[in-house]
Amino acid sequence: VQLQASGGGLVQAGDSLRLSCAASGRTFSSYRMGWFRQAPGKDREFVSHISWNGGSTYYADSVKGRFTVSRDNAKNTVYLRMNSLKPEDTAVYYCAAHSSSGSYYYPANYNYWGQGTLVTVSS
Repeated sequence: VQLQASGGGLVQAGDSLRLSCAASGRTFSSYRMGWFRQAPGKDREFVSHISWNGGSTYYADSVKGRFTVSRDNAKNTVYLRMNSLKPEDTAVYYCAAHSSSGSYYYPANYNYWGQGTLVTVSS
């Protein structure tokens, strides 16, 4: 599966953004999907994860209550709605497809990655 993330941009603290991740391929609905982010000089970190049918979602503590992950399997797309953005949310955001049995928390357990979209939050 090929992934294409979009929707990043420059916003002010407190603003909202919605990221999209469009997937190619007929098997998108069989993948669990994750969002990760990587700030300059830092490791890639887990942000959110959604099960194949959207029935289960998981969030990093740092974004819980502000971010919402969702998916539309008919459109082969997963979304990340980000509200109340903070300067510390500034990073390149990546979507990824997870089909292994490993934990959703670790990047190494994801098989396919999008190219990333930059989110910059000014104070």
